[in-house]
Amino acid sequence: MTTNLFDLTGKIALVTGASRGIGEEIAKLLAEQGAHVIVSSRKLEDCEGVVGGIRSAGGSAQALACHVGRVDDILLAFQTIRSQHGRLDILVNNAGANPYFGHVLDTDLAAFEKTVEVNLRGYFFMSVEAGKLMRDNGGGAIVNTASVNALQPGDKQAIYSITKAAVVNMTRAFAKECGPLGIRVNALLPGLTKTRFAGALFEDQETYDRWLSKIPLRRHAEPREMAGTVLYLVSGAASYTNGECIVVDGGLTI
Repeated sequence: MTTNLFDLTGKIALVTGASRGIGEEIAKLLAEQGAHVIVSSRKLEDCEGVVGGIRSAGGSAQALACHVGRVDDILLAFQTIRSQHGRLDILVNNAGANPYFGHVLDTDLAAFEKTVEVNLRGYFFMSVEAGKLMRDNGGGAIVNTASVNALQPGDKQAIYSITKAAVVNMTRAFAKECGPLGIRVNALLPGLTKTRFAGALFEDQETYDRWLSKIPLRRHAEPREMAGTVLYLVSGAASYTNGECIVVDGGLTI
């Protein structure tokens, strides 16, 4: 008898920033493996488009609007999840903000605050609320989308890089304290990936060429190429993987 270690049948999964890019591909793949996926982003209509695609492919999904930069939105989202499902098995913190691309000395307060609110405070309180639900139901899995910028700060991306470095240590902190509760917490660190979010890197040809020259595979990634690592981390295949930060960058950081 063959055991499918990646089977997520019966699992309830919440993916933030799932209306496009890496988040959308993660949501689709988790649904393909049997999970009921709660597709979340700021705009409900964008989420509903992804949900429609998942359902058309035979999967199970629902849309849920939530701005993770607002704690009130987070609390309301988890009230909804608790009342509708009574539990949460998987959280993928994928929503992100990177409003400023320029020299660190020109970073203004608004850009700083928005980046921290979404990338750090948002991830933290999403994990806290998810962790409470998981604790009450015997465990679960959390995956945070960080970045290779957490290891090597990106040029003209100082505050974004700083928050992603914090996400790496936050992942380990939650893994250490929540492991005894049966909650595994890990992170994905994508390299150069073709998304609207990373648009500034692709629009600046000099920057793009510089990145490409450092990648042994000599190409950028497509969003779907990030989803498989997340599937591993939330599945039974990773039942003893906790506190890990997996780099998926085509060899950039070698």
